[in-house]
Amino acid sequence: MLKKIAVTELTLGMHIHEFCGSWMDHPFWREKFILNNPDDLRQIHACSIKEVWIDVEKGCDVAGATKQETEAQIDTALAQIEPAKPTSPSPAAPSPRTAERVPITEEVQRAAKICAKAKDAVVSMFQEVRMGRAIDHDAAGALVDEISSSVMRNPGALISLARLKTADDYTYMHSVAVCALMVALARQLDLDDATTRSMGMAGLLHDLGKAVMPMEVLNKPGKLTDEEFRIIKSHPVEGHRMLVEGGAVGELVLDVCLHHHEKIDGSGYPKGLKDKEISLHAKMGAVCDVYDAITSNRPYKAGWDPAESIRKMAEWSTGHFDNRVFQAFVKSIGIYPTGSLVRLSSDRLAVVVEQSPASLLAPTVKAFFSAKARGYLTPELIDLSHPGTTEKIASREEAAKWGIKNIDRLWAE
Repeated sequence: MLKKIAVTELTLGMHIHEFCGSWMDHPFWREKFILNNPDDLRQIHACSIKEVWIDVEKGCDVAGATKQETEAQIDTALAQIEPAKPTSPSPAAPSPRTAERVPITEEVQRAAKICAKAKDAVVSMFQEVRMGRAIDHDAAGALVDEISSSVMRNPGALISLARLKTADDYTYMHSVAVCALMVALARQLDLDDATTRSMGMAGLLHDLGKAVMPMEVLNKPGKLTDEEFRIIKSHPVEGHRMLVEGGAVGELVLDVCLHHHEKIDGSGYPKGLKDKEISLHAKMGAVCDVYDAITSNRPYKAGWDPAESIRKMAEWSTGHFDNRVFQAFVKSIGIYPTGSLVRLSSDRLAVVVEQSPASLLAPTVKAFFSAKARGYLTPELIDLSHPGTTEKIASREEAAKWGIKNIDRLWAE
């Protein structure tokens, strides 16, 4: 049985099942282990992690709520988030904000080309920075405009494709993904066009400081030493310094670059700012940065399923994220984002293909696997929000549990 406890309640002999926070917040490359080393306990107390899950069947116990009880509370909270209200097109000539929405099947090929082009551009940008040159602001702006246009046509296409980065591509494609997520979130918060574009630029440049981090530390597959962790935590300051010296970006971009690792409980870095001390834009950057980080394959950890990641972030939201921003983020990508594996009430497994404007709990899915027969079926596209549909999502599922591989090809085709 799993229980969630404060790190102050940890004692030697407990079995740690999971840290409640990003893996960047603690120095351990593994999560499931018996806590039998006093030095490990001291390191946990010294890091920014505030809570952990323990497995009382594998180690010592304390009183506390079970994980099942906590997850039920999270399900209830997520289900209460209202979907985004559809906006009416402007009678004037369409702007990027009112661009006609297209199906994901139509946008995905365009988005794939933009992703490939964007990756090359970001690789080049990082190389220029490593050589001490300023970024090409005009080229970066043109790239933001292309990404934004794709997000306006269908946010799920490019955002989901950018998530499918390899571990080696992570640093570069992460910038592309966060750019797209920031644009989608800015639209959900109804920010004006100029601010939305700046948010896209902030997403593209937020991790520029990683260009000057030692590659052996940035891509280290195992546990970081205290000194290596200190080096990595310097990337917001380094990126901010380079952007200030370049002089081509505005205060909003500088703010997001410097403060996207701040948390509302004050446990973030580099300045340990709390709630109202952190700008709306930096709070947006924090949510988008964490979502892409935990859903992506890294050199030291496989990415989580998109729906599982939303659940994790909801669990962390009290200390990590601004509630208004997090709820807007969920509205922008869904409780079950594109690529999530779900089990339907008919005992079929399905992959989420596209969000529904009517309900966050009823996306369009592609059913392809029988949970009862444990075998593949002829794929069937189902709009769960359609009035005549009796199917509904019963649970999230893990592809590995069913031996399912290459699940993303099912929604991307």
